[in-house]
Amino acid sequence: MRIWGIANQKGGVGKTTSVVTLGGLLAQEGKRVLAMDLDPHGSLTSYFKYDPDTIEQSAFDLFMHKGKVPDGLPEQLITSTSCEGLDLMPGSTALATLERRMVGVEGMGLIISKTLAMLWDQYDYVLIDNSPSLGVLMINSLAASQQLIVPVQTEFLAIKGLERMMHTLNMVIRSQKSNLQHLILPTMFDRRTQASTQSLRTIKNTWGDDVWKYAIPVDTKFRDASMHGLVPSVHDAETHGVRAYKKLLQNLKEMNSVDV
Repeated sequence: MRIWGIANQKGGVGKTTSVVTLGGLLAQEGKRVLAMDLDPHGSLTSYFKYDPDTIEQSAFDLFMHKGKVPDGLPEQLITSTSCEGLDLMPGSTALATLERRMVGVEGMGLIISKTLAMLWDQYDYVLIDNSPSLGVLMINSLAASQQLIVPVQTEFLAIKGLERMMHTLNMVIRSQKSNLQHLILPTMFDRRTQASTQSLRTIKNTWGDDVWKYAIPVDTKFRDASMHGLVPSVHDAETHGVRAYKKLLQNLKEMNSVDV
């Protein structure tokens, strides 16, 4: 199993789009893929037409057992999506209450690691969509992930958010005494605008080799795919945004030394 976390402490930078597009491409290759929604906003859950406000079983249930994960519970929380081979562990808005509920409870930072250990033989890839804030959910994701993907919109305010995210990542790496492999992913790039071009240049100049050498372009087909609840590569396999994610997937596989 390969576990990829997709995280940034700023919202609206393409985290959910990255999860559904990469997950869809992997599933179409015949891989068994699980997408996990650890964001209280529930964007990934909503993408596949489940309601995070009313859903009865979700990732929230994993945190309700005093730091333990009961046998069989993870499987009970998984549901299907419109893409064959891509399953979903939905999130719910109740995830927003975890911080106050979990005060003083031991072992809460390893719930997702324990969960995925139980699912180890059932999936080839797990992609985790994260909350845009540092807390128990992101700590869980960073602890479980083998590869972190940090989407960042190519605009000035998103760069400020990236600075906070990289500071958080460095803190986690120091505390865990491990070097979590990570890749900054420029998104929503519009080569027609000077602001987008300058922002991309700033990102690459500031973070160097940590940045993917290409960028995910602005693509309205992503929005169209989400309206239909389809992964972008099913909705339109030849759109320029999907082609960019195919190139990204190839690079990620090479970084992780798995079958290409």
